[in-house]
Amino acid sequence: MWTCADGPDRPPASDAHRTGEPVGRDGETALLRELLSVHRLVTVTGPVGVGKSALAAAVCAGLPDGPRRRIVRVRAPGGANAPAGALAAELVRAARQARSRRGAAGPWTRTPDGPRGPGAGAVRVPAGPGTPAPADVARAVRAAARGGQVLLLLDDVDPVHTECAGLVQRLLMAVPEARVLVTSRAALGLGEERVLRLAPLRTEARDGEGGRSPAVRLFLARARGRGPYDLSAVREVCRLLEGVPLAIELAAGQTGRHCAAELARLLRRHQCWLSGGRPNAPRRHRSLRAAIGSAYALHDRPVRVVWARAAVFPGSFTESAAVFLCAGGGVAPHQVPGALARLAAIGVLRPEGDPGGVHRPRYRMAAAARDFGRERLRAAGEFPIAVERLVTHARRTAEVAEDLWGAGSQRQAVRLLAEEQDDLMAVARHALERPEHTPAVLEAVVALWFWWVVYDHAEPGRDLLLTLLGRCEEDSPLAVRARWLAAWLTAPGDPRAARSLLGRAWPAAMLAGDDAALGRIAHVQGMLALRDGDPVAAAAHFREAADTVPPHAPGGPSAAVSLAALAVAEAAFDPVAARRSARRALSHPDVREDSWACLLARYARAFVDHRHGRRGRAWQRARRALAAWDTELPAPLPAPHGRAALHGLIADIESGTAGRDRVPFIPTPRPARGWAIAKIGN
Repeated sequence: MWTCADGPDRPPASDAHRTGEPVGRDGETALLRELLSVHRLVTVTGPVGVGKSALAAAVCAGLPDGPRRRIVRVRAPGGANAPAGALAAELVRAARQARSRRGAAGPWTRTPDGPRGPGAGAVRVPAGPGTPAPADVARAVRAAARGGQVLLLLDDVDPVHTECAGLVQRLLMAVPEARVLVTSRAALGLGEERVLRLAPLRTEARDGEGGRSPAVRLFLARARGRGPYDLSAVREVCRLLEGVPLAIELAAGQTGRHCAAELARLLRRHQCWLSGGRPNAPRRHRSLRAAIGSAYALHDRPVRVVWARAAVFPGSFTESAAVFLCAGGGVAPHQVPGALARLAAIGVLRPEGDPGGVHRPRYRMAAAARDFGRERLRAAGEFPIAVERLVTHARRTAEVAEDLWGAGSQRQAVRLLAEEQDDLMAVARHALERPEHTPAVLEAVVALWFWWVVYDHAEPGRDLLLTLLGRCEEDSPLAVRARWLAAWLTAPGDPRAARSLLGRAWPAAMLAGDDAALGRIAHVQGMLALRDGDPVAAAAHFREAADTVPPHAPGGPSAAVSLAALAVAEAAFDPVAARRSARRALSHPDVREDSWACLLARYARAFVDHRHGRRGRAWQRARRALAAWDTELPAPLPAPHGRAALHGLIADIESGTAGRDRVPFIPTPRPARGWAIAKIGN
């Protein structure tokens, strides 16, 4: 059994950082030692730059190496064109070298660069002219064991992954005293293999860590002597680099040229420019572009093309979206899912949600891999085409969401938008730089009216609409619909601007004979009057809206919403008419397929009862409305505008207050809540 050695076989403490002693990997180090003590084959996997070799080297440095236990390290031949049998030849030479070593001095040898152990590299022996037979490889490994045990560390075997799997399988059967530790981006797939998958370092600090997460500690350790540092900027750097140790070490090496805040600014734009590293590090570890490129070069053309084209997605995406965007130009649609699976296996893509569950799988590309893929896409001249496809995909997504909302499947519509919001916002911001995409993007933004109005995203929706309106035709039907929606979203903070937008939309809607737009303009006018404390004028506008908007009209709130608002306005001066309007709202045909309109109609009826002294009935109505909505919409989805008003109404009823200020028909200005998404291009 292999156990940790704390004696002279461990590297000198002064060489800890030179040998790549892993920071923040205490749990993984202990687990790897435990796996090696029990199992004969252990593979450490993970994405590019996650620290697989450093962890394996650190664990091997703590294992005893003497006459009865040998450690043989082999770094696989690099490059996508490694000759057949190169790994076997390398292993035979390394095993013979280990056998010829005298005594039990341990694995530490002297090289021209100073003390070096397994963590800093091994002696590279070029493959001979012939490929060793399996029996020759087994004989060399058995001889290196000298009747004891031998641990083979096969490092970075990705270029010879298939050869490595066959070689290891034969060795485990032929040499019972051998154990094998492999580092690779993907597992070998052998039956007795135990896999330790390394994740990036945690970037968020926990209690008791003094605000310094493992990623921050690694940055500070590698940038030692160049401080002091702004810890908040260091945390942002580590967050942008997603906790990848290699990227963090390269960024720490740049602190002599850039402060941490400047590093964060540069990394928001691009990451592949990072370079430097230790002089004795492998060439591919001296820049982030080279490290990712080494993984990119090992794949065949369809996988590389899918990698580059999928990099245009700024957020997570589904398999079907990837097929739509990536297929073509020599890549068949049926090849895309397999390419996604291969990229996920090596950590370029991260599955999100519940892989293998009932929902569609979603993927998110690592930030550095996305930057590299976009470089390849631009080099191939395909970036504009990919962006055009992404715009088309965003418009179709908006259309599907609007159709779901109008068909009564509002839960599915909200879930779809919650998943696709990164792509939709990035496409919208991209249209600000590409005028030819403005109509398609504006159409998508208008189609998502319920996302802006119902789910308290008024500020980002308003900003997008006002910006896009300045780039489209003045009196087009699309501009009319965009203006009344922009007025609705602008009304809470700037009533004057909202009235100006309505004044420009109304003539064009009249000339076009657009009853739905005219009715919704009247509804926004009623909101403004209600906000100004004029319930009589508000009731007139809401009545006009309820009578004008056709049944089941897409692209905005239904007439039932205007009837509910009418009941709230009439409650201030005509309780009989208010109760009649509330009953009309609940019996309107659109309520059956519009749970949000139903929520507002129930709120209106409870509000009217409360305003006119029927506290018990109002409380029961409000509680039933809230329970019905909570049953329909699960907790993980965002709460709609109006739910908070119901909670407030219940609190008013229980406390005996009038509840005049809680009106769910006027959206409350809120922060953008994470909608400042990066642009598609860097």
